[in-house]
Amino acid sequence: MQPRVLVIEDEQDVRDLLQRHLDGLGCEVRTADNGELGFLLAVADPPDLVVLDIRLPGIDGRQVARALQADPRTRDCRIVVTSVLDAEDLLDINADAVLPKPFRRADVKKAVDSLWEVN
Repeated sequence: MQPRVLVIEDEQDVRDLLQRHLDGLGCEVRTADNGELGFLLAVADPPDLVVLDIRLPGIDGRQVARALQADPRTRDCRIVVTSVLDAEDLLDINADAVLPKPFRRADVKKAVDSLWEVN
């Protein structure tokens, strides 16, 4: 079974890079460029994993993470947070993994593999 991943990232280049890396890992990937759209996509068709940028315009990643964890349709989704912030600044988010920016393909693989075996 292909893991279903939703990438919520406002920067097009980063979103495209994540999509390529995740596609290469055998994931089925959807993307959103803001927190509002990402949350709507997640509740409409819950993914296995959400890769979530913290610094989003409008509803930020912290708010999206809380909303996903509170909603019965998405509370079982795993969350990987991407950010330029230090891991210590992200402790208030109950994320399954942190993917620091900038990241490489190996970093994405390591974060995904830490949640379940993809290959």
